[in-house]
Amino acid sequence: MKMIRKRSFLLFSVVAILLLLSGCMYKGEEKAIRENPYEDQIDLIQKAVDAYRGNNGGLLPIKTTEQDTDQYIKYPIEFSKIVPAYTEKIPSNAYETGGIYQYVLMDVEENPTVKLVDLRTAERIRELNLRRHINGKLPFKDPVGENVYEIDYEAMGFKEPLKVDSPYSDALLPIVVGGDGHFYVDYSIDLNRILQEEKPNVKEGEDIRYLLSDSYPILPAYSLPYTVNEKNEPVFMKK
Repeated sequence: MKMIRKRSFLLFSVVAILLLLSGCMYKGEEKAIRENPYEDQIDLIQKAVDAYRGNNGGLLPIKTTEQDTDQYIKYPIEFSKIVPAYTEKIPSNAYETGGIYQYVLMDVEENPTVKLVDLRTAERIRELNLRRHINGKLPFKDPVGENVYEIDYEAMGFKEPLKVDSPYSDALLPIVVGGDGHFYVDYSIDLNRILQEEKPNVKEGEDIRYLLSDSYPILPAYSLPYTVNEKNEPVFMKK
């Protein structure tokens, strides 16, 4: 009888461990689903947008935003206009279903194209905005470009600088503050990598963020315009 009880206890323990592990795996898999910019999901939404546009005289399934909204977040997709009429469901990685991406459209005049905005970036910006005037002044530090500055994190009460995971590489991207008092992600690291490795034909004075927005599904949102200097290095564009 003792042997049977012992075996039953061992069996129960093994089952409990397996259930615990499977639960952890499920949570991990669910997290991965919500954080991955799956191309098949983007393709499905692109087809739905194209179909909606074709059936509605060129109109697009987008939400209304302010006129001066950043170009990369200006045209968020209104899923209620295409789900379920043009596609079965909202993507699992979309903000509306608990994911981290906002689905938006770019090039709405010529070729409406589905892209993504990583909302973890927006969350970092929000953290900074909450402490914007914590000491009664904007947290300007050393200049890193014309009318662009490092952030005085110590004055804002942070123990260390906030950074953003790059959607284009393994880099951690810094955040800067503009002379307008707004916070922006600095994509110089990724732009410089592309300029050095791919050597694209770019010109001084043109906004080179298209090197990111044209080549990747995720947009360089919450950023300032960049161009190149005489050394073909990325620099903040002068206004």
